[in-house]
Amino acid sequence: MSTSGERKVSASLGRSVRGAAPRLADLASTPEAPRTPTLGRSVSSLFGSPGGSFRTDDDYVVIEVGARFVRAGFPGESTPRCTLAFDPDNQRRVGDYRQWDPECAQKRSNPNKGQDWGQEFELYRMDLSRVDLGVVEDKFERVMRDVYNKYFVLDTKPRRILLALPPKMPHPLMSTLLDVLFGGVQAPSITLMSSPVLSTVAAGLRSALVVDIGWAETLVTAVCEYREVHEQRTVRAGKLLSEEMAKVLNAALDEHVGYQEGDDISFEEAEEVLSRVGWCKSKPRSNRRTLYFPARTSPILEEFEDAVETPEPTMTIPLPKASPPSEITVPFATLAKPADNALFATETALNEFDDHELPLHHLIYRALLFLPMDVRRLCMSRIVITGGVSALPGLKSRILAELEALVQAKGWDPVRNYGTASARHEQILRQQRDARELRRQEGDDTITEPLDPDSPLPAGLRGHEEDSIDAKLAHVALRNGPPPASLAGGIVRGVETLGPWAGASLVAQQRIRGIVEIDRERYLQHGLQGASKEKEVSVVPQRQSMGPGVVRGAGERASWTLGVWA
Repeated sequence: MSTSGERKVSASLGRSVRGAAPRLADLASTPEAPRTPTLGRSVSSLFGSPGGSFRTDDDYVVIEVGARFVRAGFPGESTPRCTLAFDPDNQRRVGDYRQWDPECAQKRSNPNKGQDWGQEFELYRMDLSRVDLGVVEDKFERVMRDVYNKYFVLDTKPRRILLALPPKMPHPLMSTLLDVLFGGVQAPSITLMSSPVLSTVAAGLRSALVVDIGWAETLVTAVCEYREVHEQRTVRAGKLLSEEMAKVLNAALDEHVGYQEGDDISFEEAEEVLSRVGWCKSKPRSNRRTLYFPARTSPILEEFEDAVETPEPTMTIPLPKASPPSEITVPFATLAKPADNALFATETALNEFDDHELPLHHLIYRALLFLPMDVRRLCMSRIVITGGVSALPGLKSRILAELEALVQAKGWDPVRNYGTASARHEQILRQQRDARELRRQEGDDTITEPLDPDSPLPAGLRGHEEDSIDAKLAHVALRNGPPPASLAGGIVRGVETLGPWAGASLVAQQRIRGIVEIDRERYLQHGLQGASKEKEVSVVPQRQSMGPGVVRGAGERASWTLGVWA
C-alpha cells in the first residue's frame, strides 16, 4: 500500500513539475492530502463580526397616543422625534389652501353648531356615544403616515411597536387604533403598556401615586411594584381650565370699547393665553388677615399697610383675529383665577360635588385614603404629577400644599361625619396632636435605669438595646445601597418624572416584555375577542411539547391578555 501511495504522489508531482496542473481526482485519492474538518456550525458565526449576529427583527418604535397629541420616536432616546397635534390645519383635505389665504388667516375659527369646546382638536373621547370611530381611524391613519414618512424615514422592514395608552380605554376605540397599526404600518406585534406605569419608570421609581392631569380628565393611579392597585378620576382637567380662561378673556373683552356682539374668544386664543401667561397661585394662608381698599381690587396685608402702594400689574393681550384687531388689558392676578376655579374650586363647598368632579387635592387624598397602610406609606412620599397641564407654573407646589393641609386637618380617618360624637372626636384628635408634639419635644427624656436598684424597670419604659451587628449592617447598607431620600415614607413629597414616552423608550431599549403583547396574525384572526380573560400572563419563557416532533418555541406564548384593559 505504501509503495502505491508513493507512486501516486510522485506521479502527480511529476506532472506539476512538467507544467501540467494536478487533477482533483489525484489529490482526492491521496490519503496524505489535508482535509477541512466538518464543523457543527458555520464559520461566519464563529469568526464573524460581533454586530453581524445582532437581531434586527426585534427593533422597536415607541408611540404614545393621547386625546390630542401623538408622540413617536425610537428606543433609548430621551425625547420623541415628533409630537403631532390633531388640529384642523393638519386634517385638511387635498386642495384645501385656506390656511394660506390672508383673509382666512385673520378670521377666528368658531366651532360648528353642536360641537363641544375643543372637539375639533381631539382624536377621541372616552364616552363613545358621540364619537365617530371612522373619523378617529382616518385621523390616526393620516398622523401615523406622516410619522413614518416624514420623521422616521425607515426601510420597508416591519418593526415592533411599543404603544403607551391610558388605562381603561374602551375596546372599540382600542380596536380602531390597533387596526391602523396592524393594517397600515404592518407591525408584526404590538406591546401595550399603561401610561401611569411608564411615568413611574421614567421617575426612577417602583411605586408611586401618578397624577395625570390630561385634557378631558385627571387620573390618579396608585402604582405599587409596577402594578396598578387603585385609580380615581375627575373631569377637572385641561378642557375645563381652557374654558375658564376663555370666560376670563370674554369678561375682559366685554369691557373693551370696540367689542361687537358675538365676537367671542376662540379656542386657539384661549389656549395661547393659557400656555403663555397662565399661572396658579400658592395656597392661601388662613392665619393672616387681609384688608381691602375700595380704591383698588388687590388685597394688602396688615403688616404692609405702611408700604407705598404700587399699581397692580397688568398684562396686555393682543387679539389679531378680532374684527377689528385689538388688544385687551387684564390684571395679572386675574390670570390665576381659571386654575382656582377649574382645578381646586376654592369657592364651592365639598358636599356640592359629585364623585366624578372632585377638586384635585381632595381626589388625591381620597385615593390615598383607600390604599392599604403599607402602600399608602410608599405612594404618599412619591407623588408624580404629569400631563400637559402639570407644566402650569405653581400648580405642582399648590397641589402638594393643599394635600399636606388636608392630611394635617383630617388625618387618615375614613369617617367623614361622626354626627353627635363630632365634639368628642375633635377632642380626641386634639389630644393626639398634643401627644405627638409632646413626644417630639421630649423624645430625649427617656429613663434608661431604674431609680430603685431593687425594683426592675418596666419593659415599656426601657430603651431599645442597640445591637452592634445590626448597626454595622445598617451602616453598610446605607453606604452601598440607595440614597436615604429614596427610602423616605409617610410624608407628602413630590417626585419629578420625564413622562410616559421616556419611560416607554427606556423599557423598549431594555427589551423588557410586557404583559399585553399582541401578535399580528392572532389579532387579524380573532381581534380583541381572542384575548384571555386573565388579567396577567406569565412572561417567563416556557417550553412545552405540542406532540411528537412538534415543540413550541421558548419565547412563544400559549395565550395573550389585555391586562388592565380587559
